[in-house]
Amino acid sequence: MTLSHVLDATTGRPAAGVQVRLERSGDGGWLPSGQGQTGPDGRLRLTGEGGAAEFQPGVYRITFASGAYFLARGSASFYPEVTITFEMTGRDEHYHVPLLLSPFAYSTYRGS
Repeated sequence: MTLSHVLDATTGRPAAGVQVRLERSGDGGWLPSGQGQTGPDGRLRLTGEGGAAEFQPGVYRITFASGAYFLARGSASFYPEVTITFEMTGRDEHYHVPLLLSPFAYSTYRGS
């Protein structure tokens, strides 16, 4: 499943190699639901729990290792991680969480 893609606003290109983890809110706190790394096209393909299966409705958070991404490119950054918390309300709906990333700013929205 592709849940997100990351674009590097400083280069105008996909952000390849960003480490990402997905967690679901549960009774005992946040539970791992998947992890991965963005590919050459900046898209995230999850592995692990929830990676291949349909997601259950609930509250999720996705965390992008933005600081490590910029450090590997020789650039300082302000945000070591970007975490986006969102709610999946229906099994049959499409969920896409794009991230536009730069060393000192980011933006996101519910994509289609």
